[in-house]
Amino acid sequence: MITRLINRRTALQGIGAAFASGLATAAYGFGIEAPSTRITRYRMTPPGWPQGYRVNAAIVTDLHVIEPWMGLKRLRGIVDTTNALGCDIVFLLGDFAGGNQISRLGQRIAPAQWAAELARLKAPLGVHAILGNHDWWDDREAQRRRAGPTAAHVALSAVGIPVHENKALRIAHNGGAFWLAGLGDQWAFYPKDRKRRRQMSFDGLDDLGATLAQITDDAPVILLAHEPDIFPQVPQRVSLTLSGHTHGGQITIFNYSPMVPSKYGSRYIYGHIVEDNRHLIVSAGLGCSVVPFRLGAPPEIVQLELGV
Repeated sequence: MITRLINRRTALQGIGAAFASGLATAAYGFGIEAPSTRITRYRMTPPGWPQGYRVNAAIVTDLHVIEPWMGLKRLRGIVDTTNALGCDIVFLLGDFAGGNQISRLGQRIAPAQWAAELARLKAPLGVHAILGNHDWWDDREAQRRRAGPTAAHVALSAVGIPVHENKALRIAHNGGAFWLAGLGDQWAFYPKDRKRRRQMSFDGLDDLGATLAQITDDAPVILLAHEPDIFPQVPQRVSLTLSGHTHGGQITIFNYSPMVPSKYGSRYIYGHIVEDNRHLIVSAGLGCSVVPFRLGAPPEIVQLELGV
């Protein structure tokens, strides 16, 4: 009888400890990690980039602006932190919209409002944007038309932030130049077919060939692509590809993420990835989608120093 009581007490203590641990983890994921912001720095000279040709860039992606988790006050702080880095250029890699699932839990913020905050970003070579899948999925009219412009595109353009969709732009800097190639979103149109959704097969607007065909000299190329799934197709002519989208897994436990939005699984989940001497950087981004929770994938602004 005593043994049974001890075993029962031990079991209850174990259940209580597990429950308390779960609550602590949830509190951390919702209340500490999700709203935090760190600066992640990369210093590199990728292939095709001239040694000593220095460009300092900031990468801001996957904001998913929505109250209360990514409200205007927090966005204002992110803009101030980015400006304080003193970068030459700022890249916005898409997913400004909150996302359909998380929008049911919070309060949407009008694109004109968050665009006005982003308009405070300052950099000598400008602020340059591409769109992400949620910028398309959240826009019912764009989905119905199967064409843009999206509300996000209109809002950014209205405050003077160019949105590059299958466009290449030559940027002169410090006695040299580089090309900025912005790819149309690869997941722009949400499929109704469940099998295609499970396979992560979407109808996109990306045209890598047409984008790179606009490059007219041998200056190095930076490719902006919201989803990193394009990377296997990127030629060595591109010095560096920059992506977001994955949130670093958003929830990562012991290097395992239960759901990575990529047909390649965790292959391009996060960080500096090199394949066949081609370089990719995937940022964990700043906001959340589906649920307002992060664990093991803290939000980040990326500072990228090239030519060092």
